[in-house]
Amino acid sequence: MAQWTSAVRAAQLARLLSSQQDRPAGPGTRRPPAYRALADGIRLLVFEGRVPVAARLPAERELALALSVSRTTVAAAYEALRSEGFLESRRGAGSWTAVPAGNPLPARGLEPLPPEALGSVIDLGCAALPAPEPWLTRAVQGALEELPPYAHTHGDYPAGLPALRAMIADRYTARGIPTMPEQIMVTTGAMGAMDAICHLFGGRGERIAVESPSYANILQLMREAGARLVPVAMAEGLTGWDLDRWRQVLREAAPRIAYVVADFHNPTGALADEDQRRRLVDAARSAGTVLVADETMTELWLEPDVEMPPPVCAFDPAGSTVVTVGSASKAFWAGMRIGWVRASPEAIRSLVAARAYADLGTPVLEQLAVNWLFGTDGWEQAVQVRRAQARENRDALVAAVRRELPGWEFEVPRGGLTLWVRAGGLSGSRLAEAGERVGVRVPSGPRFGVDGAFEGYVRLPFTVGGAVAEEAAVRLAAAARVVESGGTTGVEVSRAFVA
Repeated sequence: MAQWTSAVRAAQLARLLSSQQDRPAGPGTRRPPAYRALADGIRLLVFEGRVPVAARLPAERELALALSVSRTTVAAAYEALRSEGFLESRRGAGSWTAVPAGNPLPARGLEPLPPEALGSVIDLGCAALPAPEPWLTRAVQGALEELPPYAHTHGDYPAGLPALRAMIADRYTARGIPTMPEQIMVTTGAMGAMDAICHLFGGRGERIAVESPSYANILQLMREAGARLVPVAMAEGLTGWDLDRWRQVLREAAPRIAYVVADFHNPTGALADEDQRRRLVDAARSAGTVLVADETMTELWLEPDVEMPPPVCAFDPAGSTVVTVGSASKAFWAGMRIGWVRASPEAIRSLVAARAYADLGTPVLEQLAVNWLFGTDGWEQAVQVRRAQARENRDALVAAVRRELPGWEFEVPRGGLTLWVRAGGLSGSRLAEAGERVGVRVPSGPRFGVDGAFEGYVRLPFTVGGAVAEEAAVRLAAAARVVESGGTTGVEVSRAFVA
């Protein structure tokens, strides 16, 4: 019986391998043999999760033709992977990817670092900050005071607590977009909202247009839902969207859904202006595309003079074209798994009906906590704490990276939680792997792209500051030296810092 659960075509594997970049070898540096370079490339793809574990690889002859190399080279690479535990084979069943015993399975998204590893590894993988106290504690205490009447009910509210739906609707109305509670569904975080939207509007095989780069976990969610992702390149720098490309994709590909982050885009930090928002909504309406606007970073402006454009849904107030996703996770705390959807009443009814076959509803206590925050000055004061913390961390990280890695290029965003960095010609995948060895966890660029794009990038979130940010940059520089040398430097790093 075959042990593989999926298959990778030769052309697809060739594209993924070709996306990997290496710095040209310096004087005295020996390039590895072709078979070794191929084996390392496949191993990196498994490590990154871009080629799944238990995926059947192409036959040697097929891959040799796709890569324009000899079959002997592919055979030697496969044998090297088998000897290292990254490949298993059986006569008649082919060869499939594996992970050596004792090694963790590769993450396909951006999962938080396990708590037991926090003492030795600085975690730059997850863009989330600790809770802003005392506001979390106060919110939970306020929720407990409001809980008794709900405890006498069944506790299932598929659309969300009526009080919280009304509160969220009022907040949109205060921003200039009249909204009824019937246009709101409370979800289990933004990921829960996106999962519901993809299943309602998308469906297996449907095209979804996405910014390129885009948020890694959402991209993976869409892939696992069976979507066909259509990447649309961002404009240069922090200027937002390339509207000419968006119009072309919407017109020619006719995607069912388009997913965008207009406010302090994850990962680039770009902020789309008012005209871009209006024009993209118009283009989506003309194409019959549902435009999903992710507002999870909306309140995280980090400079006092930032002028926030109107929300994307301001150009479609009825919600017939724009579906908005919001969340308390980034602006408040990732552990507060409360998100929401704003759309037309008809769309909300359909989302709620479909939810009966998913998670039934969002935890009542957490909804009451967020409702308490929104109903008092707690939310704004907590977000002010969050902005100050993110700003301080951003400035410390920027200074440290510029000092330790002067060849790395980036623009400093004026909001959000992430820095999108061109890593001086190095492979982001190899930096991520080397970082694990020297005690810093960093996600590589290809996690934020489609089909191997952005190999030369890494994403650095503003989750650490002060001495920890300085140590993180030191470890990143050590990882860069490992990649440049093509091996292990034996560099020693301090283990005294906790991410």
